[in-house]
Amino acid sequence: MPDKLERYRSRRDATRTPEPVPPEPPAPGDGDAFVIQEHHARSLHWDLRLERDGVLVSWAVPKGLPADPQTNHLAVHTEDHPMEYLTFHGEIPQGEYGGGTMTVWDTGTYETEKWSDREVKVVLRGTRASGRFVLFRTRGKNWMIHRMDEAVRDPFPTLDPMLPTERARPPRDAAAYAFEFAWGGRRLLVPVDGGRTDAAREHPWLRALAQSFGSRSAVLDGEVATLGGAEILVLYDLLYDDGHALLDRPYAERRAALEALEVSGSRWQVAPSWPGEAGPVRQAAREQGLPGVVAKRLDSPYEAGPSTSWLFIPS
Repeated sequence: MPDKLERYRSRRDATRTPEPVPPEPPAPGDGDAFVIQEHHARSLHWDLRLERDGVLVSWAVPKGLPADPQTNHLAVHTEDHPMEYLTFHGEIPQGEYGGGTMTVWDTGTYETEKWSDREVKVVLRGTRASGRFVLFRTRGKNWMIHRMDEAVRDPFPTLDPMLPTERARPPRDAAAYAFEFAWGGRRLLVPVDGGRTDAAREHPWLRALAQSFGSRSAVLDGEVATLGGAEILVLYDLLYDDGHALLDRPYAERRAALEALEVSGSRWQVAPSWPGEAGPVRQAAREQGLPGVVAKRLDSPYEAGPSTSWLFIPS
């Protein structure tokens, strides 16, 4: 009987990687375990592994499992992995095959509905990954993965950014608003899905921000401002988070959800916000040479285009 781990073993040196490298061929088995690992290698991807005949049959899925049956994701069929990989996590040294950080994203059991050389249909029963999926081979060596259940998340919002209406003075009911600096930058909505963002086409430095989200989907609202001679993404709203649209939620709730993400980097930051502090924030804006402040009603939903719920007050 051929050794199903021969290819796996040939790509790894047990003295240089913490990965399990069994010296013997695998024993036959009939288990039904699966694992999905988040793999920050040369490019972020997720590894789906299904127990089959004593090994873990594996696919690398660059964008993760599809959440919507309308969208198929690429799944690259890789070498079989040993059963010990069900619980493997750690740092594979750079320069080694698959070098990078690997964590267990989900694990559980699965049911096989069909298994052939060209099509694998399974029902996953995990904590984060569940439902019916089919992996199917396309022309050549490529595979795709398709969700057979209904969508498990709200559709991504596609809309124009919410814009403030200019007023000469702060609102009288200041306690109903949060006050933030007007940065004088260019507005930018940043959709993040599968560790990637289309905004990186214009701003390549945003790739690292998207990768930091892992499998978490989001739509961030902010602006690209020049601070200290460098472009910085200043974030102040969250329109979509982990499969759920937040457009109808009040601004105070969206803002709290944004802060809970703890998004921080050398090129991006969450803008400070001060509920009810109209005078001091406006004075600070003048002192820093900023164009003004924006007052945002704490109870306002997100409205595309100009809105009287957001007010620009010149400094």
